[in-house]
Amino acid sequence: MTVREIITGRVRIGGNNPLAFIAGPCVIESEESTLRAAGILREFSEKHNIPIIFKSSYDKANRTSVNSFRGPGIGKGLDILNTVRERTGLPVLSDIHSEAEVSAAAEVLDIIQIPAFLSRQTDIIIAAAKTGKPVNIKKGQFLAPDDIENIIGKVLSTGNNDVLITERGSSFGYHNLVVDMRSIPMIQGYGYPVVYDATHSIQLPGGQGTCSGGQREFIAPLSRAAVSAGCDAVFMEVHEEPEKALCDGPNMLRLAEFPALAVKLMELSRLAKS
Repeated sequence: MTVREIITGRVRIGGNNPLAFIAGPCVIESEESTLRAAGILREFSEKHNIPIIFKSSYDKANRTSVNSFRGPGIGKGLDILNTVRERTGLPVLSDIHSEAEVSAAAEVLDIIQIPAFLSRQTDIIIAAAKTGKPVNIKKGQFLAPDDIENIIGKVLSTGNNDVLITERGSSFGYHNLVVDMRSIPMIQGYGYPVVYDATHSIQLPGGQGTCSGGQREFIAPLSRAAVSAGCDAVFMEVHEEPEKALCDGPNMLRLAEFPALAVKLMELSRLAKS
């Protein structure tokens, strides 16, 4: 099955291209740590020929508790992401949470991401699509794969054909998610690339009371399953020390473990596509 090719910088997702990755810390904790992580990912990309888009959030507006760390905010956050772009050459992606953020975000971001909880919000999707930038929509954990057709239609209604859909699991009882791998070819059937979110799909939402838990030991096996099912890219939040992360530490992969897993997944993707 061939899906539309999405091009951002030197990274190509979909079509007949190799598996790509969206990777970075969950949230911008500081300029120093963000630039350090981006630099390490750039080195991995160059050394192992891994296509990488850098991801980090300037604001986590949907945290479990009002006291949770949210990030530096849109102004400082976009400045840091712009520095990442300039120093590393990696395309950058971050999520927006309102129409008011779209204009400023589009000046810096190479891909605009719509969070899962906002994946049915028509106005924010259309505003993002009207920028002409590729839009990555994270499928809400409350949606079925075939619900995506109407969401894609919202992007296409603006004349923008560059849309990615990210599978991040479905709610399964309380504080748990499960991934139906059938969703990958089902969504690809609409003609657009599918990204597998390897870290949020093993999240335990609200599982620690005032914050979410996670089971990072399942990142590798579920990523292999998604790649075998034919996903076009893997979304993976990484951190130098997940145990000390200010957001989503339990479901982030240790940064040092990323290259070995990414190389294995690229090899598996080549086999699956052949």
